Amino acid sequence: MKEIVVISGKGGTGKTSVTASFAVLGGKDVIVADCDVDAADMHLLLKPDFEFSEEFFSGELAVIQQEECIQCGECKNVCRFEAIDIINGKYVVNPLSCEGCGYCSRVCPTDTIINVDLNVGHWYISNIRTDSKMVHAKLAIGADNSGKLVAQVKNKAKELAEQLKKEYIIVDGSPGVGCPVVSSLSGASYVVLVTEPTVSGLHDLKRVYELVKKFNLKAGCIINKFDLNKDISDEIENFLETEAIDKLAKLPYDKVFTEAMTEGLTVTEYKDNPIKEELKNTWNKINKIVNN
Repeated sequence: MKEIVVISGKGGTGKTSVTASFAVLGGKDVIVADCDVDAADMHLLLKPDFEFSEEFFSGELAVIQQEECIQCGECKNVCRFEAIDIINGKYVVNPLSCEGCGYCSRVCPTDTIINVDLNVGHWYISNIRTDSKMVHAKLAIGADNSGKLVAQVKNKAKELAEQLKKEYIIVDGSPGVGCPVVSSLSGASYVVLVTEPTVSGLHDLKRVYELVKKFNLKAGCIINKFDLNKDISDEIENFLETEAIDKLAKLPYDKVFTEAMTEGLTVTEYKDNPIKEELKNTWNKINKIVNN
C-alpha cells in the first residue's frame, strides 16, 4: 500500500482539483483521505454519502456549574486567556477563548468549575462515486487541534485501505506548513507539491519543501497555470532541478478547470482537453515512481 500526499505551500494552487483527479484516475484501487479539515471541499467533487459519522473530541473546556458558584471572581482574576466573562451577573466561560488549562478550577474555593472533553468536529467514512471510499472530517468553527483530527482521518484511512486491500491512499493535505500539514506528511510514500508561477507561489513552495526534507520524503512537483508567468515558472523549474524534485507536470491555464467544477466533475472527466491527458500521464508517472 502506497500513500501519496498532495500538498501546497499556499491555498488556491489547484491542489484539491488535482487530488480529486488522481482519485478518479485511481478508481477502486484508491482510498481517499481529505486532510484539509479546516476548509474541506473534496466532497464537492467526489459526492460522499456520509455513511458513517462520529464526533471527535480533543482538548478540554472549563465549565462553571452555576448553581454552586458563589460569584467570588477568583477564576476571572487568574485566567490569562480572558476566557471568563460576566453575563447577567454570572461568571461564564467563553468556549472560543478557553484553552482548557484547568487553572480556574484549581483556584475555585468551592470546586464549582470542572473540565469537560471538547467536541472539535466530526469525522466520516463515505462511499464515493468512484466506487471506493473516502475518509474525511469537518473541524468545528473556531476549534483548535486540527492536527489531531488530521491524524484521526489518516489512521482510519490506513485501517480501511488495509482492510479492503487497496493499493493506494491519496491524501489531500492542508496548505501551508502548520500542524495539519505535518500530520498529513507522516507516513507518506511520496509527496506531490502543487504550485503556481507567482512570487508567493515560489516562496511558499520553497518553504513547504523545507518541511518535506525534514521528513526525508521523495517529492515531485506540478506547476499549475505555468504559462501565466513563464519567468517565475523557469525559476520554479530551476529550484526543482537544484533540489532534485521530480518534475511531474506543467499544466497550462485553462477555464476547463472551472467549467468541470461547476458541473461537479474533475477535469479528467470533463470532455476532451489537454489537461486531462497531462494529468493521466502524471498519475501514471507517479505510479511508476512509488512502485520502483
